[in-house]
Amino acid sequence: MTPFLLWPLSLFLLMNSSNQLEDNKIPSLCSGQPGIPGTPGVHGSPGQSGRDGRDGRDAPPAEKGETGERGQNGVSGERGYSGDSGAQGEKGERGPSGECAVAPKSAFSAKMADNRSMPLVVVDNAVPFGVVILNEQGDYNPETGRFTCRVPGVYYFAVHATVYRASLQFDLMKNGHVTASYFQFYGNWPKPTSLSGGSLLHLVPGDQVWVQMALGEYGGFYSSSKTDSTFTGFLVYSEWKNSAVFA
Repeated sequence: MTPFLLWPLSLFLLMNSSNQLEDNKIPSLCSGQPGIPGTPGVHGSPGQSGRDGRDGRDAPPAEKGETGERGQNGVSGERGYSGDSGAQGEKGERGPSGECAVAPKSAFSAKMADNRSMPLVVVDNAVPFGVVILNEQGDYNPETGRFTCRVPGVYYFAVHATVYRASLQFDLMKNGHVTASYFQFYGNWPKPTSLSGGSLLHLVPGDQVWVQMALGEYGGFYSSSKTDSTFTGFLVYSEWKNSAVFA
């Protein structure tokens, strides 16, 4: 074969050999079997963190939820310390004068008129102590010899009698009933003697109290300018519910 004819053949072989080198293959005129797969490679290093994403858009407002049930009351806390006393306030104005509370009163005292020259005359069975010593409330009537209760409560009544010329027996009466009786015998003594007695009585408005003398030989009440016979009564304590003092 002439050199002129070998030149195209050499050029063809040279181009085919260049393509096989680019594919990492050994140039060969004959193709062999595929090789065994290689060992897996080592994992690569972690990559760098990516950039933060953009902020999301604001969501629309949600609807208002229903009110929840009220919870139980909590345990009371410990009592705190007392604070300091405040400054004293200014003195207030003086108030108006109030009504004066006056305790109920009732008292009297009367004596018998001089009966040396005339006999004693009773009025409706009551001994007349016609000379008033004290009767500011007017609860005793000297004409009838009777005390009429105006203020309810407990009263004390006392009778002092001068006995002369006859024996004496008298009763302390309340509304026609005997509450106490007294007696003094007279033995023709040359001088007068005395008889005294007293008693506590519970009265209500309208009750009457008086001294009643026995008639006949037991009417020895005596009174003169030197010796008296007296009838006295006064309120010890009141049971008046309407009173400002005892309400």
